[in-house]
Formats: sequence, structure tokens, C-alpha cells
Amino acid sequence: MPAEHRRGRLLARAFFDRPALDVAPGLLGAVLEHTTAAGAVALRLTEVEAYEGADDPGSHAYRGRTERNAVMFGPPGHAYVYFTYGMHWCLNLVCGPAGRASAVLLRAGEVVAGPDLAASRRTAARAARERARGPARLTVALGVTRAENGLDVVARGGALTVRQGDLVPTDLVRAGPRVGLAGEAAGWPWRFWADGEPSVSAYRPAVSRRRAAAGSRRRPAPASGRL
Repeated sequence: MPAEHRRGRLLARAFFDRPALDVAPGLLGAVLEHTTAAGAVALRLTEVEAYEGADDPGSHAYRGRTERNAVMFGPPGHAYVYFTYGMHWCLNLVCGPAGRASAVLLRAGEVVAGPDLAASRRTAARAARERARGPARLTVALGVTRAENGLDVVARGGALTVRQGDLVPTDLVRAGPRVGLAGEAAGWPWRFWADGEPSVSAYRPAVSRRRAAAGSRRRPAPASGRL
């Protein structure tokens, strides 16, 4: 890893054994690393979203356990990977006690190790700041797919790990609505990001299927809020 990248200790399981709303802002600045046969890529997390299971209409676990979301109901500190829009993988970290089914979606990060490998994974044409900007690009840069679903991210020697990084100061942590949600949970300020980080994605509210089919476009709203 580059000399400027501080390789911290693995986060403890106790860090994840809390509500997602407590875990999420604390992940900003943490380092997520995935090692494959091709090498290792590490990201410094800059944007996340909290999902609180049965108490959250925006959560996959809102209506209970399914084959798809089963990992969310397991012990904390594991990866929950799901496929969305028929084309993208998204990576979450399970929080809270087993059975609680809360998790944090990893939305964006800055590549701090393995930049050439990250760039070779279908992102070579993008600027460095965009290689892990958004949850789909984040998994592409890391090489994460369904195969990583259920991995223990706090286990020593694991292929997918989360380590302490340089904690983002509280006064630089921002909070606002989660991306793409509609209905009751649309305005809940459960997305957290590091202010001023170029890798943070643009906020986009949900667009109804009817409007999308009609070709309607909606300009992204500015990110706002403070934790």
C-alpha cells in the first residue's frame, strides 16, 4: 500500500454490534479492502447509508426474512451483497445483534491502494475520483460480487476486511436523505458523507416508473444537512 495510506487495525465486531444509525457515520474514513487472485484494492469510505430493518420501509428486511436478505439477520460484521436493476452489485455491512437485520450500504470511497487494478475493472475511462463514486462503481472497483455475500469483514486474514482509518471529524460529517427512496422513508436523513470529498456521489431523489417511462428528467438536488 502507498506510504500515505495508514493501515489501521481491523474494526472489532463490537463496532458493528450497534444500530446502523450509529455505525454509519463512524465508517466514514474507515478503509475497506478486498483481496483477490488479481491483487488487492482498498478504499477509504466517504459516503454511506443506514438501513434499520423492520423499522425502516426503505430496508430490504422491512417485511421480514427472505432468501435474498438472510445475511442481514445473521451476526454483525458480515457483508451483505445484493444485485439491483439487473446489472449492479451493492455492498452492505450488517449491524446490530443477530436477528435485528440492520445494515449500512457503502455508497462511495476513495481508492487508496491498487488504483491500477481498480481502473482495469471496467472503470479505466473514468477520472480517479469517480472509480468508486456510487455503490455500483464501488463494487466494480473492489471486484465484489455475490461471491462475497456473507463474508466476515472483521476476521483476520479475510479476503474482505474493514480497518480503522483516519476518522472524519464530526464537524465534517454531513447527513441527508438516502438516494432513490420514495414514500414514507424518502426524507429521512440517514445518508452520511464526508464534506468536501470529491468521491461523494450526487444526491438523486426517486423518480416514479411512470415519469421515467415518459422520459421525464429530474435534476439532482444538492446534498444538504449536518450530523
